[in-house]
Amino acid sequence: MLVTLKELLDQAQEEKKAVGAFNGSTLEAIRGIIQAAEELNCPVILQHAQSHDDLIDLEEIGPIMKYYAQRAKVPVALHLDHGSSFERCVQALRLGFTSVMYDASAKSFEDNVKETAEMVKIAHAVGASVEAELGHIFTSEIVQGEGSSYDKKDDYENLDDIYTDPEVAKEFVEKTGVDCLAIAFGTTHGVYLTEPKLDLPRVAKIRDAAKVPLVMHGGSGVSEEDYKAAIENGICKVNYYTYMNTAGGKASKEYWKDDTKPLFYDSMSLAATEAMKEDIKEAIKVFQKK
Repeated sequence: MLVTLKELLDQAQEEKKAVGAFNGSTLEAIRGIIQAAEELNCPVILQHAQSHDDLIDLEEIGPIMKYYAQRAKVPVALHLDHGSSFERCVQALRLGFTSVMYDASAKSFEDNVKETAEMVKIAHAVGASVEAELGHIFTSEIVQGEGSSYDKKDDYENLDDIYTDPEVAKEFVEKTGVDCLAIAFGTTHGVYLTEPKLDLPRVAKIRDAAKVPLVMHGGSGVSEEDYKAAIENGICKVNYYTYMNTAGGKASKEYWKDDTKPLFYDSMSLAATEAMKEDIKEAIKVFQKK
């Protein structure tokens, strides 16, 4: 059942739960995500990250994602993650996506407000939702390509300069009309080398000031205790990809270790799907308090 992001997150906010947002960069991932949500009878967000265009283009994977979302037995929001241009966001909307993230967080506050507000007008005109980002979310070196840069807390003298400010978030939401806001409070995209230290009180302050559902990017590696505290404080959407992807990779590796198994790619593919599904189910249980 295809629904908007706003529908899912407004309900999650009311129930003090979070909806998992999982990247469907392959057919195996898409199947694993939908199967996990259906087995737990929980809503889910199926998303394509623009950074995965090197794996498969939105024009190719989008219709497949929509096919599975429409036929799912549970509510599914179809979402573009980290859209960096109007053109890509509009492309997603034309493909039937029910929400887009317009990410202008690297730009000045003024430009972020101006451009996000325009995207909100476009998306709302066709009944879709908009996510935006305010602040800076760290990136692990493990998710970067060779020669790419990454950053960590030690690179900054004052974390207040890059973490989301509650009053600035309030102003941003009022001026843009976004449906939800991705915030910076200590999480990191990619594989954690050490357990992250999250500024959880900041999340509650942003929730009270901005009054919209909040989004956690860089969800892998966070402890169950911190997840629950973050959700209690206002997180309603959790982006989760690296660890589910790793689970699929490990299952593939294990499959080929057994010399008695036939060298069939499709059999290995099913093993990877099953592993991702089980990892996603465990994440959903935490987010939905099951």
